[in-house]
Amino acid sequence: MDTFSREFRSALMSRIKGHSNLSTELRLIEIFRVAKVKGWRRRSNLLGRPDFIFPREKIAIFADGCFWHGCPSCQKFSKSNTDYWRPKIQRNQQRDRQVTRKLRHQGWSVLRVWECQLKRPNKFLGRLRSKLLSRKMTL
Repeated sequence: MDTFSREFRSALMSRIKGHSNLSTELRLIEIFRVAKVKGWRRRSNLLGRPDFIFPREKIAIFADGCFWHGCPSCQKFSKSNTDYWRPKIQRNQQRDRQVTRKLRHQGWSVLRVWECQLKRPNKFLGRLRSKLLSRKMTL
């Protein structure tokens, strides 16, 4: 049972931004800068609105929040109003799969990184560098 009225909850939820999230996007920018990763752009109008793209290499990166996208290792689920949240997160996951599939069909390489993985970014940076190298070689 939600402790807020439907109108108040709606007003709260409308304040959640779709970009510049501290734990995902801004953290990834910091990681890119420290690792001296170049060539990325933000706020693309590409399908699914990737958080970052590498336009020359056609690589799209989505920094997925563990709660909003249902991270399998974190299992961060709301304990209240589960009748709303479970289907909501499942729809987000389904949309993520569709967007990834469509972008790949259009020739884009898609990387998704979980919020929790950004605490120790070396594995993701390795994946990204490998993808950047392989895409540059095929251009």
